[in-house]
Amino acid sequence: MEKTENEKNASVCPMIAVHDLRKEYYVGDETVVALRRLNFTVSKGELCCIFGTSGSGKSTLLNQLAGLEKPTAGEVHIGGVTVSELKEEELASFRQSHIGFVFQSYNLLPFMTATENVALPLMFRGVKKDVRLRAARKMLKRVGLADRTEHYPGQMSGGQQQRVGIARAFISHPDVVFADEPTGNLDSKTTIEVMDMIRDFARSYNQTVVLVTHDPELADYADRILTLVDGKIVSDTKGAAVK
Repeated sequence: MEKTENEKNASVCPMIAVHDLRKEYYVGDETVVALRRLNFTVSKGELCCIFGTSGSGKSTLLNQLAGLEKPTAGEVHIGGVTVSELKEEELASFRQSHIGFVFQSYNLLPFMTATENVALPLMFRGVKKDVRLRAARKMLKRVGLADRTEHYPGQMSGGQQQRVGIARAFISHPDVVFADEPTGNLDSKTTIEVMDMIRDFARSYNQTVVLVTHDPELADYADRILTLVDGKIVSDTKGAAVK
């Protein structure tokens, strides 16, 4: 079968490519520049950390990469697809097929069990209910929650909820997983466990992970660290994972 144009592009392009990305916000009569002509690429299978203090622009950059906000100028490409030009329905479909998220606040649905939460990405892909629930239980076992499959978020600790979030993010083997301060609400021991899981899943499936954090200890898990200051990349260095 002949490859589509997007598939051809994905085979020769980096997983993520950012070209002259700029983002401005308007507050009254004032223009606030959050991102200033950023240019970088992220390879397939790379664990890349976007590192910076509060106000550096890292969360804005994550929103741009994930297509949650439109850039003022420039482009974002994922797998050869120009994400920054997709319409809302196209973006929703693209994210369901290619993107996973791990959030600081877990973002689990409180009225669904751990199994049902993890199975959600497969439901959006049209996977049959029995198949997706079986896959979700298998993923929960992998993150050490085989005895919590029928528990609701309110019945689990923060660390357990984040494990559910990780299982949900990786269950459909997306091309890219965005992790936004994934350990911000966790203690130090659970932080290590969660980061080990994210790294191990990414390595197992050769997936690209973009980790956003202000914590230098989390940055040490990365293959590469992009440091942002006032919306600019001020350094692009190897992380401890490859040193």
